Amino acid sequence: MTQTGHREVEHEITISAPADAVYRLIAEVENWPRIFPPTVYVDHVERSENEERIRIWATANGTAKNWTSRRVLDPSDLRIEFRQEVSAPPVAAMGGTWIIEPLAAGESRVRLLHDYRAIDDDPDDLKWIDEAVDRNSRSELAALKTNVELAVSSEDLLFSFADTVRINGSAKDVYDFINEAHLWKDRLPHVARVSLEEETPGLQILEMDTLTKDGSSHTTKSVRVTFPHQRIVYKQITVPALMTLHTGYWLFEEDGDGLNATSQHTVVLNTANITKILGEDAGVPEAKAFVQNALSTNSRATLGYAKDYAEGRR
Repeated sequence: MTQTGHREVEHEITISAPADAVYRLIAEVENWPRIFPPTVYVDHVERSENEERIRIWATANGTAKNWTSRRVLDPSDLRIEFRQEVSAPPVAAMGGTWIIEPLAAGESRVRLLHDYRAIDDDPDDLKWIDEAVDRNSRSELAALKTNVELAVSSEDLLFSFADTVRINGSAKDVYDFINEAHLWKDRLPHVARVSLEEETPGLQILEMDTLTKDGSSHTTKSVRVTFPHQRIVYKQITVPALMTLHTGYWLFEEDGDGLNATSQHTVVLNTANITKILGEDAGVPEAKAFVQNALSTNSRATLGYAKDYAEGRR
């Protein structure tokens, strides 16, 4: 503590991965949904060579929230400084630094520094922030260790793919169809049950039971971030058994006479369940093909119904 009401704290963890790989995974914000479980999506607002403003959408205690931070990247020293632009009460200001230090034999130490103040230097609020920062830093570093080690060792289990449909309609109508997921049980035959919550406009929690071609169903729960009428991004927080990660987006690109509507998926396979679900002879290639086929089938079906809806409204 440097002065009344102002704290400086540090947490650290050792990770079995090279320091430059750890730095890259933290520096490149598109990786955050993979390495930080609460993170749904991160977007650049501004960026120059070593400075950037980013918007972060994440979950906290089951609800979705977002904020904007400034970051200064120092790849030569493997340091990243960050500061929240507007902090949520009772926090008056919050910032810090990631420091990644190489150790022997492909290991690295990650240090996470925070400095913060409470509004009006209130001692009870400061104690609350102390506890929240300590709890969040410990869980964040533990998750970082698990997911960075997994990411470095399992690049072959990560894959992405997309399906695009040409639609002779407006992006707004297609966006509305995808955005109004609470109506999917009536609009989409492969959706058996759906629940949609949107306490904060543009931040949705979507839970549904989806039918597969063999008649079985699986439950998924996603956090979605909407950008009318351009795209909807999401991260599944309850995933099917063959995946450890599933993120994606719906993209609506309008031109003069219609639009291209795209459904994109990024998946990390869960190898522990491959033989249990697909049989003793199945491996990673079979699991990739199975997952892609299942997700693409439903995506193409959804885009097909969205196409019918939008073209019917012209």
